[in-house]
Amino acid sequence: MSTFQPVVPQRRGRLRRLAGPFVSPPVFDFWAQRLHPTWSWERPLARITGHAQAAADAVTLQLKPNRHWAGALPGQHVNLSADIDGVRITRSYSLDAPVGADGRLSITVKGVDGGRMSRHLLDPARRGDVLGIGAGFGDLVLPEAPTGSWLLLAAGSGITPLMALVRQLAGQGMPVPVTLVYWARTRAQLCYAGELRALAARHPGFDVRFVLTREAPVAADEAGGRIDAALLDALVPDLAGRQVYACGPGGFAATAAALLDGRVPLLRTEAFTPPPRPSTHDTGTVSVTLARSGRALQLPRGVALLEALEAQGVKPRHGCRMGICNTCACGKAAGTSRDLRTGSANDEPSTALKLCISSAVSDLVLDL
Repeated sequence: MSTFQPVVPQRRGRLRRLAGPFVSPPVFDFWAQRLHPTWSWERPLARITGHAQAAADAVTLQLKPNRHWAGALPGQHVNLSADIDGVRITRSYSLDAPVGADGRLSITVKGVDGGRMSRHLLDPARRGDVLGIGAGFGDLVLPEAPTGSWLLLAAGSGITPLMALVRQLAGQGMPVPVTLVYWARTRAQLCYAGELRALAARHPGFDVRFVLTREAPVAADEAGGRIDAALLDALVPDLAGRQVYACGPGGFAATAAALLDGRVPLLRTEAFTPPPRPSTHDTGTVSVTLARSGRALQLPRGVALLEALEAQGVKPRHGCRMGICNTCACGKAAGTSRDLRTGSANDEPSTALKLCISSAVSDLVLDL
């Protein structure tokens, strides 16, 4: 498995330890970046070195991180941060290929209506920009030595982490049978279609099927319709023996889980948007105390705590806003919260919760 592991030479590490007490990292960064845009004392940074159209309203970016970046596996996400109109914005993006031997990585960004970060990155003028970058996270990764047969289900931007896995396996000579079923609204919105077809022609063990929801299929490897049991059985006759990874919008991932749970030997799903929230009937407001700042706020029930706090001018650290990256996790000292993905309530004190997928049921005390 190809993974970039940055190495700090022993001499450099010793110098950093000796000089550390006398160095102000922000001051060092300010002057160092006058010499090179990604030099820093300890901050992981990455420069955009490539910017290419991937599909309608999608671009592929090549990034060159500095030596502080902790690396990532194929199928994982990284948090990228940029200053946009004076505001620091962080969003999560999946690698679309294994990290190169030189440490370079590739992501594909789909434009989102109203998405400030995606629209910022889609601008070709961003080439040369420097972004903050976090370590890889996420569980949609392959075993070190995959066995058996595999089924990858992708919808929309969900193709990105699965493409990284396909490229990883292709680099190993496609050692196991793999079928990829990829949903998009239109043919123009398909990413990597030419490369996927070329891989299928080159590797007998790799099969790809494109499923369009708003256009009629015309090619032999195309089908039409949304994900359901009949379509999956038609496209993958040996479904019961497949290990399955599925990635797409929340509704797609939830449907895949409902259709396949208990039918296949392995199932992992990942959503890039929150799944539909269960009806909780939580109404009204509660008092939420922020222990470290001493503030007490009235926040609405049934609304994600991250969203409710931001509406009050509080800006907690966050990343994916989907409950994956743990950037917004914080301690809860008292009170009852609800997991908005499942609807389950948790009244245990001294536990951690993720602000982006948790709401308040009762008065809360948070470690913020």
